[in-house]
Amino acid sequence: MALSITTIFGYGVGHVLNDLCSAMWFTYLLIYFHHVMQFNNQLAGVVLLIGQIADGLSTPFVGAEADRTDDTKFCIKYGRRKTWHLVGCICVVCAFPFIFIGCIGCGSASVLAQVIYFAPFVIIFQFGWAATQISHLSLIPSITQDVNDRTVLNAIRYAFTVISNITVYLITWLTLGLGARGGGDHSTIGPNDATSFRIIVSIVLGIGFVFAALFHLLVKEDNVAVYTALPESEDCLPHCRMSWKDWFNEPQFYQIAVLYMSTRLFCNITQAYIPIYLQDSLHLPENSVAYIPLVMYSSGFLTAIAMKPVNKHLGRKVTYIIGALIGFAGCVWVWFGDGPLYIHYLLYIVAVLIGSGGSTMLVTSLSFTADLIGPNIESGAFVYGAMSFTDKLSNGLAVILIQSYAPCFKNETVNPNLFLSCSQFYRNVLAFLCSGFAILGILATLSLLPKKVGQRHRNVTYSEHTSVYSEHKIPTSDSIKSSDSPEIKSISSDTYSGITCYGTIKDSDSPEDRVIYPESNGYGINSQVVASGISGSSSTSDRKVED
Repeated sequence: MALSITTIFGYGVGHVLNDLCSAMWFTYLLIYFHHVMQFNNQLAGVVLLIGQIADGLSTPFVGAEADRTDDTKFCIKYGRRKTWHLVGCICVVCAFPFIFIGCIGCGSASVLAQVIYFAPFVIIFQFGWAATQISHLSLIPSITQDVNDRTVLNAIRYAFTVISNITVYLITWLTLGLGARGGGDHSTIGPNDATSFRIIVSIVLGIGFVFAALFHLLVKEDNVAVYTALPESEDCLPHCRMSWKDWFNEPQFYQIAVLYMSTRLFCNITQAYIPIYLQDSLHLPENSVAYIPLVMYSSGFLTAIAMKPVNKHLGRKVTYIIGALIGFAGCVWVWFGDGPLYIHYLLYIVAVLIGSGGSTMLVTSLSFTADLIGPNIESGAFVYGAMSFTDKLSNGLAVILIQSYAPCFKNETVNPNLFLSCSQFYRNVLAFLCSGFAILGILATLSLLPKKVGQRHRNVTYSEHTSVYSEHKIPTSDSIKSSDSPEIKSISSDTYSGITCYGTIKDSDSPEDRVIYPESNGYGINSQVVASGISGSSSTSDRKVED
């Protein structure tokens, strides 16, 4: 069944609040805490690292909790993932503004004391951000099992991410008056801009709140308690109903974790350091901090729109590799970029390459994650949480390492003689570090080539506990053939994401053995299909579950 426009739009705007805050977090946090709050380079990085660690630790917890089936009455009625989304939005709205309004009542305190003041707000914000992100992503397999529809949802989600980033840059440009002040090289952001940042964060949260409300009004979550209809058995369910522990036995879980981590590192590090590269490496006026990222995210928006036909004709793996190569080319060009021609013209091409490449990598990596989960949405939120954990922790460590070695900001503990000049340093960060992340993503994708994404590590045969079945559905796959005889001719191991859960049971109403096959029931849970006429190795009770 095709998704409605209302559902697609509602889902797309469900992450706008997070995207707006994320754009400010990665793009302006370091500039704000160093130039406005006058923190030194390392402590500004520590604030970001605290947030990344909090986010990383929150994501597996939120993922596991969002997959629980012993829901409260409110969660059952409203949807457990939408409930976590609501909790996350409340945390973000309540905590995020305090990060950008200064240290209330402690402006004259030491910088370390102010870091301690900001830490709780950063932690609450990042917990809320994680709750919103994981619950929103884990809704995709619940909404649709069609791979093309999943690509549409991921593409529309990223399209609104791009729009959100563009909105933040436009608001910042207008509020700070960068367009009017950009004519002089000595016009820089400083403590006098504290009020401007308060205005920016207020506008951002207002817009995000409206779109979060639209998401909760337009998107419905089917929270059918179908999980509990299956028997609790250690012999079967960990394979057909995957718990969070079972994912650690799947090699693709680690492969896609590396792919997703490298993608996020590429996107987030370029987002964080492109503005600094423009000012400290190329010495462009302040308005470049607005219009170059606008070019990046505009190209990313156009690329996101083209994702569905590209994925359909080329496949996810080829599409990802192409996107990574485009991003890699943009980063390499940064290394060679110099002179008036580059600054005035070619820089825009570099921005398009980095923006398009990052967009392609991100949309495709999210689709890979949805494919990995497949029908096992009972633990889908945990998978998204685990992927996000690797993303947040690696990004936090990368930023703190870069900040520790950056020679550009005043820091008496760093010996400038040990490093290259400021302009070379940020050029090298983009050229070598970010291009390395793109290469890592390509290697992770190549490791996935031998198998279909979502194919489980081993096939699993039902044991004596697999007497749950439904008799009125028969698989229609070409790999399962039947004629006048009820005998099943063949079974494809690729059916249902590579899990071949089959065995035989005896029914109390019939002397015949019955063979069972998994079939998605629309909620991603493996219900069993029964066909008569083939004998096997296991016989059990006569328990049935009606659809």
